[in-house]
Amino acid sequence: MAAHTRNKSPVTHEPYVAHAAYGCTEPHEHYAPYVAHEPDPDAPSPPRLADTVSRRVERALHPVNAQLDDHLPTDHKLGQVYRVGAGLTGVLLVVFGILGLVNRIGFFDTGGDTVLALNTNGALSVLSICFGALLICGMVVGGTFASTLNIVLGVLFIASGFVNLALLDTELNFLAFRIQNVLFSFVVGVMLMWFGMYGRVGSALPHDNPYWRARHPEQAAREDRARRAGSGRTRVA
Repeated sequence: MAAHTRNKSPVTHEPYVAHAAYGCTEPHEHYAPYVAHEPDPDAPSPPRLADTVSRRVERALHPVNAQLDDHLPTDHKLGQVYRVGAGLTGVLLVVFGILGLVNRIGFFDTGGDTVLALNTNGALSVLSICFGALLICGMVVGGTFASTLNIVLGVLFIASGFVNLALLDTELNFLAFRIQNVLFSFVVGVMLMWFGMYGRVGSALPHDNPYWRARHPEQAAREDRARRAGSGRTRVA
């Protein structure tokens, strides 16, 4: 009697979806059945709704930080650049302001008194000392604070140059600005912004840059895991 064979219907599996919780982002339709693996302890946890709302509110209240991440190790070499920029500019402004006060120029005098080839009066001297002292404080604190301070004051100096350019020949020119003062304000503003944005803003920042890592935490974590895995294989070999 001929043996009867029963044709077994192939076992169908549900398509395997990506397991993002375990660091896996590829669908598994064309792979062997998925074997669960332990969650990666270094994988970033999804942000909570409260944290997302809080972050957006903070960025709305602090528009300068909307494009710039507040993250820098205290001993990072970028901090030296921010300190140097703030310190040099601060000292220059303080010296300019002190020389204006020593010459006893009237507070709102517009008679054309000059210090270091720049027109000045008592009000401009006091403002220069205040801004210079603020920059020196930024130099002392260093880090992201010095960078942000450089950027903010750089924007203010550039805005001041445009405003005072419009007021040169009017009665509202209380700070006795002349065209050389306007140019100086532009130069200082651009210099401060350059120092503040150095290594912090750009499309080609290196992946070991702390600001790049703060903006791309998931990719930074993947690169760290790959780097550790590569070093582990090297030691075994």
